Amino acid sequence: MAADIERMRHSLAHVMAEAVQHLYPGTKFGIGPAIQDGFYYDFLFPRTVTNDDLAAIEKEMRRIIAQNQAFAREELSKEDAKVRFADQPFKLELIDGLEDGTISIYTQGDFVDLCRGPHVESTRELRADAFKLKTVAGAYWRGDEARPMLTRVYAYAFSTKPELEAYLKMLEEAEKRDNRKLGKELNLFSTHEEAGAGLIYWHPKGGRFRVALENWWREEHYKNGYEILFTPHIGKSWLWETSGHLGFYKENMYSPMKIDEDEYYIKPMNCPFHIMIYKSQTRSYRDLPLRWAELGTVYRYERAGALHGLMRVRGFTQDDAHIFCTPEQIGDEISEVLRFSLSMHRALGFKEIKAYLATKPKGDGAVGDPERWRQATESLRAAIEREGLSYEIDEGGGAFYGPKIDLKVKDAIGREWQLTTIQFDFNMSERFQIEYIDADGQRKRPYMVHRALLGSIERFFGVYLEHTAGAFPVWLSPEQVAVIPVAPSFDDYAKEVTAALKAKGIRALAMLSEERMNAKIRDAQNQKIPYMVILGQREKDERAVSLRLRTGGQENGLALDAFVARVLEKIDAKSLEL
Repeated sequence: MAADIERMRHSLAHVMAEAVQHLYPGTKFGIGPAIQDGFYYDFLFPRTVTNDDLAAIEKEMRRIIAQNQAFAREELSKEDAKVRFADQPFKLELIDGLEDGTISIYTQGDFVDLCRGPHVESTRELRADAFKLKTVAGAYWRGDEARPMLTRVYAYAFSTKPELEAYLKMLEEAEKRDNRKLGKELNLFSTHEEAGAGLIYWHPKGGRFRVALENWWREEHYKNGYEILFTPHIGKSWLWETSGHLGFYKENMYSPMKIDEDEYYIKPMNCPFHIMIYKSQTRSYRDLPLRWAELGTVYRYERAGALHGLMRVRGFTQDDAHIFCTPEQIGDEISEVLRFSLSMHRALGFKEIKAYLATKPKGDGAVGDPERWRQATESLRAAIEREGLSYEIDEGGGAFYGPKIDLKVKDAIGREWQLTTIQFDFNMSERFQIEYIDADGQRKRPYMVHRALLGSIERFFGVYLEHTAGAFPVWLSPEQVAVIPVAPSFDDYAKEVTAALKAKGIRALAMLSEERMNAKIRDAQNQKIPYMVILGQREKDERAVSLRLRTGGQENGLALDAFVARVLEKIDAKSLEL
């Protein structure tokens, strides 16, 4: 977030708090930071405040902005700060947590807040037409469920009115594309709270998409030198103790189960299982690199409040792979993974792709020798630069066992989604004591790379569903052709055409109901089926079809064989166009 926009959003948060102070005397104030698209502030109101109250708060904020109030910084001692905020219990708690010495506060108008800043010079620098209060929500004080529930007021804020309007328009479009909404409308998947939260039920149409995607995924992996593995869903606790997951990841793992007096865990990751396959025989440097991929179903605990359609789930199939290589091979392998990732994303229609280099977590959140962390981070940086990718540094964003590269794509309405992760790991080899025999006859540790291209099948499906608004390219569409007779007398020819299409592996749907033809066309259009073929007397006599495209184009009198060939060509080419 640029410094100027962050300062402006932070200042608007203080203006909102001042407006609340005027409208709701006796309010207790929490915190009010700038966030990605605006700001929020947490309040303990003297009465219930809902979304219906936001217009009044906005109006008062605009009145305050027009007064050209200065933001004045003041430093005072910890004890003086306690006196200043004697009637604000949340501020007193924050003050108690600060180190002894001077504490800074900011005042604008008649509102004063505990704050390190910075802020704009005065409210004159704030645009009264470039923010909008969004919603109210509940938020526990300091994220602790045992603490008081506060009311969090969210707001959008940008530098100019056109930027705000463009963002609000994007949000309106995002609501139309919501994967939960489209999943229901297109009959692709469902969730069932009563049967288990965060678990996805793939319907037949969603299953068709998934099979097409996974088949392509396997073909591409074989072409790129990978072998495909299948591993168990549970494993003994020592696997997760050895890997470090029980030490660093236990809160996201499900409780153990007792089997034959041993504790087993359902897997949150596939990596220990791939390591066991590696250890099943002696490996030589001549065997390396080994590129092993798996569509492995894993289970991770997510808080109920974090679950969201396909985007945040508890059970998912990870697009996973592990590469075992020598230290000399690591640079080329990382570059190859980047190239492979980019080719996959571009084949799916993503054009804007950016890299993020995540470095060592701070404090005790990482394992391994600092020098090896430095070397690994530099090898990842070098690989990004060799590929000519623009990138940012994600300070402290690495996993506990190594730095990583994240690739993020922009979707059709400009949102950024993380798909690929390339995770360097020099700790698993040591923890599991895996080895290879080098050319000098010595036993050495291989380097290991964890890699996911699409992330998980479920989340990718959610991202792609929203990116395309459900209008998938032909090769991924659950139903590729809708066969529509103009009257029941042409049902037999419709069945013949459908059979001919299916015989070539084309996913065809014969629409033989009693509905009128126009209703069937409208239904096929709403279901985002790429091709609609209309069949009447002329088409039957000439063994032809009249073609309508999902995008609106039309072609009459097209020979059936020519149409079949056209569809097969689009499927084989993985074309993004109809």
